[in-house]
Amino acid sequence: MSDTFFDRFGGAEAFSTMVRGFYDAIAEDELIRPMYPDADLGPAEDRLRWFLEQYWGGPKTYSEQRGHPRLRMRHAEFPITPEARDKWLDHMRKAVDSIRLSPELDEELWEYLVDAAYAMVNTPGPDSGRWAT
Repeated sequence: MSDTFFDRFGGAEAFSTMVRGFYDAIAEDELIRPMYPDADLGPAEDRLRWFLEQYWGGPKTYSEQRGHPRLRMRHAEFPITPEARDKWLDHMRKAVDSIRLSPELDEELWEYLVDAAYAMVNTPGPDSGRWAT
């Protein structure tokens, strides 16, 4: 048995299932869908799958096709608010749950996804700067 997360996760098939489920939800999301200018979400789905596979020890397709990930730079043009982050995480949580990882793998993957989602926020939300009363 391999010791990479990619293999323990279930390889390309598991990543494909997870990312496909995520983009099925994105296609119906009124807040996040407009951030994808292409009519077809297929290219975005491929890029996310390639990125996650590479990050977790799988094929280097992302770097071969796109170079360095530069996640913040690649997402800078999109207004990512805390609300958009939370909706992204909601969809991703459902996608991760759909593949039924072991608790240990789920925790490791989820921690990374949450950290990445928080790092992408680049626009204050409607409640930014307000003090709770």
